[in-house]
Amino acid sequence: MHQILQPKEWVRPKGYANGMTAQGRFVFTAGLIGWNSEEKFEHKDFCGQFEQTLKNTVAVLVEAGARPEHITRMTCYITDKKQYLENIDAIGAIWRDVLGRIFPCMAVVQVAALIEDEALIEIETTAIVPE
Repeated sequence: MHQILQPKEWVRPKGYANGMTAQGRFVFTAGLIGWNSEEKFEHKDFCGQFEQTLKNTVAVLVEAGARPEHITRMTCYITDKKQYLENIDAIGAIWRDVLGRIFPCMAVVQVAALIEDEALIEIETTAIVPE
């Protein structure tokens, strides 16, 4: 079980947590991107790659007996902040569809490029499975 850390005097963040504490078995993913299991990009658009990246994240977590609700931290590397912000409503809908209503600690960082030229997003995830 985890606990969200929210100082009383702070405005509640939308869609993420400022801090979290948990006990259990840690599960980490590498930086996952929006290609399929054969390492081919089926989607050239941001939202398509975002959805595939989240599905890839869930697939790796399942291998460790973890579920989306065990996610405590995510770092998202994106190549285009403007594209991210223009699609924020669609991103929220995709998030809820793939992961549900979870609110882990998050950071979104714009980078100049990712190692795979076609990749528009890369996500690292930490989950903690309760003992």
